Amino acid sequence: MNLIAQIEAEQIAALGKEIPDFKAGDTIRVGYKVTEGTRTRVQNYEGVCIARNNGKGIAGSFTVRKISFGEGVERVFPLFSTNIEDITVVRRGRVRRAKLYYLRARRGKSARIAEVTNYKPKSGASA
Repeated sequence: MNLIAQIEAEQIAALGKEIPDFKAGDTIRVGYKVTEGTRTRVQNYEGVCIARNNGKGIAGSFTVRKISFGEGVERVFPLFSTNIEDITVVRRGRVRRAKLYYLRARRGKSARIAEVTNYKPKSGASA
């Protein structure tokens, strides 16, 4: 078990990605590399993180939900994907659960999430 964690840590260090401290309920902006023909550009995908899966390890992923043209759109991103340029936390949300799947059934004011105004980063939290 310790060997697996050690190999995982080496692979994460080799990628050299800086992942901000975010959780479910936070509004985040993901800069995702999109390839169109021969050209590559970065397209921002901004929405509410509704789930984090598999923790902070190499297999981790997160789900971002946004409303696009009146329709709810969800996208799952691998945490350490090479196609992710950057992850930016736009605002911190105050929620009481880890998975916010109930937002799928809500629209408008009932789907709002209160903002955290007194956020302090955890000491020693790197990823």
